[in-house]
Amino acid sequence: MARKITPSPAHIRAVAWVKDEPFGVEFAEIHMAGNSLTASGVAVGSAPFPYRLDYALETGADFVTSRLQATSRGEGWRRELDLSRDERGAWRIRVREDGQLDLPPAGGDAERLAGALDCDLGLSPVTNMMPICRHGLLHGGGPVEFTMAWVAVPSLSLRPDGQRYRHLRSNDKCHIIRYEAIDGSFAADITVDGDAVVIDYPGIARRLSR
Repeated sequence: MARKITPSPAHIRAVAWVKDEPFGVEFAEIHMAGNSLTASGVAVGSAPFPYRLDYALETGADFVTSRLQATSRGEGWRRELDLSRDERGAWRIRVREDGQLDLPPAGGDAERLAGALDCDLGLSPVTNMMPICRHGLLHGGGPVEFTMAWVAVPSLSLRPDGQRYRHLRSNDKCHIIRYEAIDGSFAADITVDGDAVVIDYPGIARRLSR
């Protein structure tokens, strides 16, 4: 059985990443407290057209998602998503769309998300933290499989997504976590630090360091 991470003292991380394909950047403030976190961030992307994404994330105990609010916008359009999960595990989806956008509609079928504990915000390194922390994967263990409430960016459309995580190796500075899409469409060895904050996510993002 995977080991849970030891709760850490409350602290705040401010992190920026650069993304290569499609090009973009992201900045997030992550508030960590015991076995939960909150985060707020902004991302700017270039594909399929220029957009800005603002988001706020809240988790409850054991890093289980309680709410994700996201707004994406670009030239002539704006979308808003309010995704929440109650204590019984039921998801609720609220959306708003303004303007025309040649992408799938925002939101989706909440019933299809049954069993998911986490949201996964597309192209954002922040939401990889929750499954890693909840299952203590910084210290070994896995593979562990999850159903995620995956949020496409910038469309803010939702679907369930099967994912697998396992610990590969660690040294005194970082940890390597293997991520795999259960359908075989994508895999990467993610480098994270001692808070499970992403340093390098091949194909997705690299952290900007001092």
